[in-house]
Parts: sequence; C-alpha cells; structure tokens
Amino acid sequence: MGLGGSAGCGWLTEGVCAEDLSVYDAIRMRRDVRAEFTGDLVDDATLWRILDAAHRAPSVGNSQPWDFVVVRENATLRKFADHVAQKRIEFRDALPPERAATFDPIKIEGITESGTGIVVTYDHDRGGPQVLGRATVPETGIYSAVLAIQNLWLAATAEHIGVGWVSFYDPEFLTDLVGLPDNIRPVAWLCIGPVHEFQHVPDLERLGWRTGRPLTEAVHQENYSPASPRL
Repeated sequence: MGLGGSAGCGWLTEGVCAEDLSVYDAIRMRRDVRAEFTGDLVDDATLWRILDAAHRAPSVGNSQPWDFVVVRENATLRKFADHVAQKRIEFRDALPPERAATFDPIKIEGITESGTGIVVTYDHDRGGPQVLGRATVPETGIYSAVLAIQNLWLAATAEHIGVGWVSFYDPEFLTDLVGLPDNIRPVAWLCIGPVHEFQHVPDLERLGWRTGRPLTEAVHQENYSPASPRL
C-alpha cells in the first residue's frame, strides 16, 4: 500500500497494520481531520479505491443517488476556503463570549492543506419516480448519500488517509462553485489527503467544545425511556 512500515506492512499506528485492519479498528481510529494533513496529494489509485468503497454503499431501491466531484484546482480550493472562513467568523460572532473563547482555537477545515476536495451530491430523481423503499420515508434518499460518505471515510482511514467534513458554507455558494445542476443537492465537502497521524481524542473533546456520551446512555430496550445499561 505504500504506507511505510516494514515487511510489506503499512503501519497506521503502533501495532496496527493496514492489511490487518478490521472494520472495528477503522471505526475506532476514524477522526474528522483538520490540522494533520501532510500537504501531499492522495495518489490517484488510492483515491479511486476510496471512491469505489463509497460507491458500494447501500442505497434505497438501489438508486445510488450520489455523485462525487473531485476538486483539486488551487483557485477553487482557495475560493471555497475563503467562503468557509467568513462563515466561521459569522458563527463565532453569534456565540456567547465564553463559547466563542472555546471555539476560537478549533480549526474547522483543511481545504487547502489537504489539496483535494470531494463534493458529495444527492440526486432525488435518480432511480425514477418510484424508488423502492422511499415512498413513505423520503429521507432515505439523502440517508443513502450519507452512507456513501461513511464508506468513504472508513476506507480512507484504512488507507491512512484523513477526511474532514466541512459544513460551514452556504449550499447555493457550493452549488455555483462546482457547477451543480438545479436538481442536484450538495451534501458534503470532504477534505481528503495523507496525514501525519490520527488524533487519539477527537478535536471537539480535546479542545473542550463537547465530550461524547457513553453507549449506556444511548441504548434503550423496548421503548425510549429509560436507557438500559446492558442488552
């Protein structure tokens, strides 16, 4: 895989070899990457493998409503980064002072540092007017595109490639920036590229924005309340 290490093994972290990485390893290691990009471009063969993994995601009615716009032009990356920076300022200025102070050191994007952006889109018309399984829950279409993003993210982690999901933007701006047709909706801008490391603790926990909650608070039996400590 060309990830370094010894004896033909691409080492992702101490004691974890890329070829032996389980899906559980990838889930535990996955991070929303911002500051750890090396500045190198992800090579085309690796990028294609990652996109292939995304394209194999399950989708409602096998509609595959996603597309992937790969962006590498420096001018486009810079233009999007400038737009995101302005949206960051607007969000910070709307926060109470104590939350603004916590937010200030948090990096929200790695658009230019990663060197590659992937715009994941959603086409509600893909699959025709009768999409099997979407009739009563129309959101299953957009859920399908998000499943493709999760596939992409886990595959990238297995390749020691970082992914950062940028959501500080106006959808209309991104639509115009990459020339999306009127019926195509942007779902995400993903920064993607090689990384020095994956942080052991997610940034928002490490920098004091919000901690995660334990699984015991999220699992319920038979009905919503109360949460059940064990199955």
